[in-house]
Amino acid sequence: MALTTRPFATIVLAASIAVLGTALLSQYWGGLVPCELCLLQRWPWRIAIVLAVAAWLAGNRVSLSSVALVFALVFFVSAGLGFYHLGVEQHWFVGPTACTATGPTATTVDELRRQLLAAPLVLCDQVQWALFGVSLAGWNLIASLMMAAFCAATAAWLSPRRSVA
Repeated sequence: MALTTRPFATIVLAASIAVLGTALLSQYWGGLVPCELCLLQRWPWRIAIVLAVAAWLAGNRVSLSSVALVFALVFFVSAGLGFYHLGVEQHWFVGPTACTATGPTATTVDELRRQLLAAPLVLCDQVQWALFGVSLAGWNLIASLMMAAFCAATAAWLSPRRSVA
């Protein structure tokens, strides 16, 4: 049985719902408060859900290779965001100033109070939870790379073969 657009979209939809659902469950049921980068990393998965529903509804009216390429792009962007967040957590990169810990720069008690009150509740450079030593940003990176590879491989497998003569 050949892979067509609808089964492919169903696979992407199921994976995207599973990843985004896990993030939402960890937030609302598990009590993990997401940082700004965590919230940003959810957008590609939301986009993938919308695109997967659209591709499923379109069915065979759209080319599977085109759909797979679009999804590969979405998941490579997601992987980039996951890698950046992982790098911020591991202090490989400087994170956004709004959600990373900085050294005390206050010279008065009033300045310190203002800095403490303005500080975000959750910092992007602090790992809140890890499984097997891998943070949620790391798991997002892994899931994104797996989906990007699956989508890119699907697009490559469907591309026309050209022989060099």
